Amino acid sequence: MGLIDHPTNPLSEKVIGAAIEVHRELGPGLLESSYHICLCRELKLRGIPHLSEVELPLEYKGVQIRKGYIIDLLIDDILIVEIKSVDKLLPIHGSQLMTHMHLKRVPAGLLINFNVQTLFHGLKRILR
Repeated sequence: MGLIDHPTNPLSEKVIGAAIEVHRELGPGLLESSYHICLCRELKLRGIPHLSEVELPLEYKGVQIRKGYIIDLLIDDILIVEIKSVDKLLPIHGSQLMTHMHLKRVPAGLLINFNVQTLFHGLKRILR
């Protein structure tokens, strides 16, 4: 396992720190879109390179599907962040993130559920 895909690499720790700040300010109970916008702002303030709502095309039996998937956040082309605001993270959420990571060929992902009392309980790291 290299430094880029190591679960404690500095980039993922910086993103988690930004998410914690957003959660401290807003708390649980808002829509995913609100957390998404605020996390983008926090990442920008911290100088963390990212792209928001990245289209991930899909090809199926020779047909190109332009908007096959939408990645919530792509951090420095090596980390995908999927934002949720749900009662509980389900296995399908992790599967969705792993599919995005596979299709984009990104080694690491963070699943962040903001609808928790303590953000630590809403974090899941996934390595490919």
